[in-house]
Amino acid sequence: MSLNYLPEHAENARLALELALKEMGHLAYTRRTLFSQNIDLQWVKSLEQREDLSEKIDAFVGRFSRLQDHIGEKLIPRFAALLAEQPKSLLDVLAYAEKIGWVANAEAFVGARKLRNLLVHEYMADAELFLEALKTADEATQMLMDVVGNIARYADALGLSNHSKANEVDDRLKDAKQ
Repeated sequence: MSLNYLPEHAENARLALELALKEMGHLAYTRRTLFSQNIDLQWVKSLEQREDLSEKIDAFVGRFSRLQDHIGEKLIPRFAALLAEQPKSLLDVLAYAEKIGWVANAEAFVGARKLRNLLVHEYMADAELFLEALKTADEATQMLMDVVGNIARYADALGLSNHSKANEVDDRLKDAKQ
């Protein structure tokens, strides 16, 4: 008998993927509404007077951070456990995910984690630095969504669900673009 995965870890992996899909959908929506605006240095400087824009930034930063944390702390480790791997640190988790093809570039993932601090602290202190961090976070958002998509396709290949998770990823991204 040959097992493709350890069945005792399947439910936790499925639940982690379900949550990642929901978080991804919310982040995709916020990203679309935020970056549909012309974001430049003047826009960033107006954040102090525009609470509505500040709330949109807070929503984006919060959703970006939550998805990133969930991927690194729950989604990848639970899928690794499904495959009988037990990475210890975040770097081990990312190295494993890169090796198996879930993460395209572990260094880029770590770099995106550093963005969170800039996004949280810099828009009140340094508008130019915040603008660059915001643009970089826009690009990093696609990387996070790609990771969720890669793991969803992997889950489909393992037969973990009755319906396609990869199709769900595509549907959520499509909904967020409308």
